[in-house]
Amino acid sequence: MHAIAGWWDGFELWVAGLPFIPQFLVVLVGMVPTSFAIAYGLDRVLRAAMHALGRDRVVAAALEEPALPVAEVREPAQSGAR
Repeated sequence: MHAIAGWWDGFELWVAGLPFIPQFLVVLVGMVPTSFAIAYGLDRVLRAAMHALGRDRVVAAALEEPALPVAEVREPAQSGAR
């Protein structure tokens, strides 16, 4: 564990010592894939939880219901102001 902590401290000091643009790019390259991985993981976990709770069937049933009739288009009313 000390080896990992030492490596991380060295990496953190290296990134902190970079100028702004390279620092931004290093953080961006690391955070974008990490953020997508976290979002994908949360999506899968929540999808499994909703399936276990039966909430996905409610959405599927709502999608199968017929759509409401389209309302007629009305002309805008004139205010009479001049």
